[in-house]
Amino acid sequence: MDKVEAIFRKSGAVLDGHFLLTSGLHSPVYWEKFQVLQYPNYTEQLCRLIATHFQKEKVELVAGPTTGGVILAFEVGRQLGVRGIFAEKKEGSNERSFRRGFNVKPGERVLVVDDILTTGSSIRQVLDAVQKQGGTVIGVSVLVDRSEQKVEFGVPLFSCLRSATITYPPQSCPLCAANIPLVKPGGG
Repeated sequence: MDKVEAIFRKSGAVLDGHFLLTSGLHSPVYWEKFQVLQYPNYTEQLCRLIATHFQKEKVELVAGPTTGGVILAFEVGRQLGVRGIFAEKKEGSNERSFRRGFNVKPGERVLVVDDILTTGSSIRQVLDAVQKQGGTVIGVSVLVDRSEQKVEFGVPLFSCLRSATITYPPQSCPLCAANIPLVKPGGG
C-alpha cells in the first residue's frame, strides 16, 4: 500500500457510504482529511512531499483556502521557509479573498495548496484571489486528487496521492436510487 494512502487509512480518514460532497456531487467514498491533519507527524510528512516537490521553484509564498488549506499553507510554508496565508470565502459569494492583513506582493511566486481535489473550485477561488493581487502562481498541490477527470489549472499540479473516486450528480445517483442514507460530512 502506498505510504500516503496508508497514512489516510491508518488515521481513519477514508470513509465508505453515501456522501454529499462540498461540490454538491454524491460519492460512495469520502476522504476526511481532518482525521489526518489532527496528527502533526502525518501533516508534517505529507507537507514534506509537497515542499520537496516544489523546493527548486523559488516559492515565495504558500496560500490555501479555509479550512484545511490553512494548516497545509502554514506547514508547507514553514518547511520552505516562507509565509503561509489563507483565503476566506466572501460572505454570500463563491469568491475568496485574503483578509486579516494578508497580502500577495505583485510578482510574488505563489504555491497554492489544498487538501482534497474533486472539482477544483476552491483552488480556482484562491488562484483568482492571488492573481487579483498581482501574484504569480507557480504550482498547485493537494494531499489527495480524487477527481475523475484531470483538472487543469494552467500550472503544474502535484498530488501526494492520486485516487480517482467516482462521483454522481444527485439526480442520477445510484446510491440515492438504492435508498442509502445520504450523509453530509465535514464542516462545510
